[in-house]
Amino acid sequence: MATKRKVIITCAPTGAIHTPSMSSYLPVTPDQIAEAALAAAKEGAAILHLHARDAEDGRPTQDPAVFQRFLPRLKSETDAVINLTTGGSPHMTVAERLKPAHHFQPEVASLNMGSMNFGLYPMLDRFKDLKHDWERQHLEKSRDLVFKNTFADIEYILSSCSANGTRFEFECYDISHLYNLAHFVDRGLVKGPFFVQSVFGLLGGIGAHPEDLAHMKRTADRLFGNDYVWSILGAGRNQIPLGSIGVAQGSNVRVGLEDSLWIAPGQLAESSAAQVKKIRQVIEGLSLEVATPAEARQMLALKGGDNVNF
Repeated sequence: MATKRKVIITCAPTGAIHTPSMSSYLPVTPDQIAEAALAAAKEGAAILHLHARDAEDGRPTQDPAVFQRFLPRLKSETDAVINLTTGGSPHMTVAERLKPAHHFQPEVASLNMGSMNFGLYPMLDRFKDLKHDWERQHLEKSRDLVFKNTFADIEYILSSCSANGTRFEFECYDISHLYNLAHFVDRGLVKGPFFVQSVFGLLGGIGAHPEDLAHMKRTADRLFGNDYVWSILGAGRNQIPLGSIGVAQGSNVRVGLEDSLWIAPGQLAESSAAQVKKIRQVIEGLSLEVATPAEARQMLALKGGDNVNF
């Protein structure tokens, strides 16, 4: 009897690109982040993609001391794979963005695969009552913002983190990012299997039409063959629809309040765990199985949860 395909659910519960005033359900404090991540893991998330926030005003922070306030708890209470951001915020330097990954040496770190316009400012039309001055400034500045990820930046992140055995969630926001990844594969700086997180629907990157998804997959198939593990991230209202299309076509999937505040049209998600539960229903409805953390580690050739610095 043929075995069912295993689908990795990644959950990003910390909402780094959103401001906390947009939804009262966004976790801010270390305890809230830990609770949100643990709830997502309980619902079936094999990988937890984590940012941190200043507990006072919710501002994104890459201070390892803040991560230290929730990472040991997660390690002790779940076997989910911990994936730390190297994206942080588009307004941070690369050195600042890398601090948590360098310090904690996680199994997985995210890696944005190219410089891009990163337009968050349309959110200002939908969310009028922001509590903190930095929130409006953060969104407004994205009108004239290039999220810097040059070839030199990517090479530095790859070389400095790979020495610790950290592997990567390659965040590809456009077709060119797949070619950038292929460039580093050709140079021998990236070894398979590549975990390709294809991101759709963010202003400045590829759109969220099903044809965009098909184009991304065709290109990745041609460039990487069987050497990559494919995952879908649909931003905003595209989260569940595009994730569902991707899963039906062989992908894994990422959900969480970092990528979408919504659970249904006009209805805020009360937790990232609720989004995990919803996509799990899709996966199981397709007669597929949700991968366990152990299965995700095997699929991605990870070093194991005991080989981290937290």
